[in-house]
Amino acid sequence: MKKSKKFEATATTISDLIAYQEGAVVSRTIIDKEAGTVTLFAFDQGQGLSEHTAPYDALVQILEGEANVKISGKTIAVKQGEMTIMPSNHPHALSAMTRFKMLLTMIRS
Repeated sequence: MKKSKKFEATATTISDLIAYQEGAVVSRTIIDKEAGTVTLFAFDQGQGLSEHTAPYDALVQILEGEANVKISGKTIAVKQGEMTIMPSNHPHALSAMTRFKMLLTMIRS
């Protein structure tokens, strides 16, 4: 069974699907298809992802807390209820200003 099947035709609180772990970044894939992925992340305060690039656009939606998202050298604060797009082939990084949860949607086509 594909991971996404268990969430079909049900109402689910997204942020309840992942828990924080002290001193860590936790991820959980919700959808993994050829066309793209949807992944939940939970970052403990002070944690982050180092600068990297991806060949596809990625939509970051902050579900709880606040993160700094650095894209091509520009840092923006993104908080609960806000989103930003990390464009393909632009270096980007994330760091937790507070504990935060995010939904990352990457479209591969």
